[in-house]
Amino acid sequence: MLDLKNERIVVTGGSGFLGSHVIAKLRNEGIDKIFIPRSKEYDLTKSTNIQKMFEDAEPSVIIHLAAVVGGIGANMKNPGTFFYKNLIMGVQLMEHARLQKIKKFVALGTICAYPKFTEVPFKEDTLWNGYPEETNAPYGLAKKMMLVQSQAYKKQYGFDSIHLLMVNLYGPGDNFNLKTSHVITAMIRKFVEAKEEGKKEVILWGDGSPTREFLYVEDAAEGIVLATERYDKADPVNLGAGFEIKIKDLAKMIKKMVGYNGGIVWDTTKPNGQPRRCLDVTKAEEEFGFKAKTKFEEGLKKTIKWYLYRRELNEQ
Repeated sequence: MLDLKNERIVVTGGSGFLGSHVIAKLRNEGIDKIFIPRSKEYDLTKSTNIQKMFEDAEPSVIIHLAAVVGGIGANMKNPGTFFYKNLIMGVQLMEHARLQKIKKFVALGTICAYPKFTEVPFKEDTLWNGYPEETNAPYGLAKKMMLVQSQAYKKQYGFDSIHLLMVNLYGPGDNFNLKTSHVITAMIRKFVEAKEEGKKEVILWGDGSPTREFLYVEDAAEGIVLATERYDKADPVNLGAGFEIKIKDLAKMIKKMVGYNGGIVWDTTKPNGQPRRCLDVTKAEEEFGFKAKTKFEEGLKKTIKWYLYRRELNEQ
């Protein structure tokens, strides 16, 4: 077990949605030697900036959360950007970490790396059984290459790197920009605005039939910290809540919580994305004792409450 209180930790993406919760989790455990590289000063797509970060921070542990992410629309519009930036950040950062003899490198992967058609729940050993869903394949494959690199470096150099496969996150502090947001935040915003504006209907993408799994961001942060402390194997590990919900049922749930009384129209000219998503999460519990704690309805209520509070602040 790695005692993180004795380590100097760099958390890339530490000022972002997930990163801010990971930082809070670390600090709550009395871990204070944390360095958060800001993208304006440390562009992690450039090798010289990565080298500067290592010189400034002198880390012994890297938790790599920085990523270019978005929903289906953003992935479809920017496949090249999503592929290149995510790939180049991961490849260069891990190589510098190896050269600097870092004790531990934690790479955050994604459920988007799984094949489009995968037996549910997704098990880690099925990760290479097909091509990812087309709309987010460039992103998923870019992140997946960190797993290949991690395993290759462990085999050749004995480099301690782990790879966590994360489901979609949600919670306070999430991204509500409709151009780049994921499904939960997009729905919350659309229903809230439709209620305020008295709209008779809300238009949502696809036909509502796909299923998705969601992990509350504070639970995700706990899982990442536990894995950093306790997991050292080359095999990837799923990090999720272990349930799935139909997008159609999710929409009804959020609509009710927001108090919107209008109708829902499904725009079937828009893509559904992957048909089903749900992870087998037994390995995370067995290997490092992680199990999601937050009930989905409770997490949704907290997310909606946070969004309404931030809107109220912005309007004052």
